[in-house]
Amino acid sequence: MGIKIIAINKKARFEYEIVETIESGIVLQGTEVKSCRMGKVNLKDSYASARDGEMYVYNMHISPYEPGTVFNHDPVRARKLLLHRQEIKRLTSKLEEKGMTLVPTKIYFKDGRVKLELGLARGKKLYDKRDEIAKRDEQRRLERDMKEVRKFGL
Repeated sequence: MGIKIIAINKKARFEYEIVETIESGIVLQGTEVKSCRMGKVNLKDSYASARDGEMYVYNMHISPYEPGTVFNHDPVRARKLLLHRQEIKRLTSKLEEKGMTLVPTKIYFKDGRVKLELGLARGKKLYDKRDEIAKRDEQRRLERDMKEVRKFGL
């Protein structure tokens, strides 16, 4: 069936240097899946951490399903991630390193199931962000100049 992207956390790539990515399943309620199908998911300010030997994602906002009844879900509840025990142990040890965090970068449907891509990340310094912005602006300027050259044949 393929992959259908629901939401991407663009801020994560800007705020953090992604060292490694991990694909994980996520435990959702029925109305949450329906909201995901409608694309009503926000990954901004969300993060994952271990609790009681299990991995959870926090602050991920899934809007309540409009046609739902009073049994709708809590939009920002902690949601359990489906990972193997060895992966959880490995990630937990990596998270104990200084400056490392686990950030959701993307949520998508893969063969009809909701998957969450987690990025093992290290926070960027302010000067790193400034360098990234400067490079992006320079690239845009070069593309604009090349487009002008092609247009006028200079």
